Amino acid sequence: MPESVSEIRIFLGLAGYYRRFIEGFSKLALPLTQLTRKDQAFVWNGNCEKSFQELKGRLTTTPMLILPDAKESFVVYCDASKMGL
Repeated sequence: MPESVSEIRIFLGLAGYYRRFIEGFSKLALPLTQLTRKDQAFVWNGNCEKSFQELKGRLTTTPMLILPDAKESFVVYCDASKMGL
């Protein structure tokens, strides 16, 4: 659990990098984002905890974000043009 505005900014920065993989990211992150405002006092409440846990869960359980197991076979799909290769 973040204990300061700086820690929240760091977490949101990391999570924001993966925002395209998290549906409804901006709504999920809203309680945490509000804590980073200058006019907002740092008060960690239930909404903040729920938001933090949900984002953390989505970042760690999305199959695209897990390292592949080298012992198992897997297929890599990608978009590419012949000009880019």
